[in-house]
Amino acid sequence: MPRVADHDQRRAQIARAFQRLLAADGFAAVSFSRVATGAGCSVGLIQHYFPDKDALLRFAYDDAVSRLGERVRVRVRNGEAARLPVAEVLLDSLVELLPLDAERDVEYRVRQGLQAQALHHPGLAEVARRAGRDLLGYVTAVIGDGVGRGEVDAGVDTGLAARVILATVQGLADQLVLSGADAFPARDALGQVVAAVFTGNRAVRDR
Repeated sequence: MPRVADHDQRRAQIARAFQRLLAADGFAAVSFSRVATGAGCSVGLIQHYFPDKDALLRFAYDDAVSRLGERVRVRVRNGEAARLPVAEVLLDSLVELLPLDAERDVEYRVRQGLQAQALHHPGLAEVARRAGRDLLGYVTAVIGDGVGRGEVDAGVDTGLAARVILATVQGLADQLVLSGADAFPARDALGQVVAAVFTGNRAVRDR
């Protein structure tokens, strides 16, 4: 019996070869022929799954965002199962956005590279808006949960606090890539900003 192709796996294989090239060499250096070499397939196979570069860009962007989101969800599930304070769960999950290892460094570079393209690409802009909206909604909801549990002051503007925290995450990520992951304790820096919102939680503030 002939082997049935795993189309989802092949799409992911191609998209991740594209991501590695984008992270290593920048957007302008990426071509279907180089992606084919990196993915170990033919240009024709890539065109079978992605009729043009725009389709590949959108899928690759969505794939990077989805993998990041899954790791955040795992962190949240583990933290909730361990009955950690809300602030600590938030901090552990947001650390996944920082390029602290090779995998997260590639994802950061892919997100940044494709987000820049999204300024002039409606399909990528849609992915960027959805990812940003989902992340903002998550952080805002966690802060709201903190209000309910007494970890956050009732007068805090949860949406504004979420934006400040996310802006800090982005700034730290940029600094890590420019100065190196060992240049400063990024998790501790982020922890201070989270602790400034979760003023009732000493577990994060004092460690």
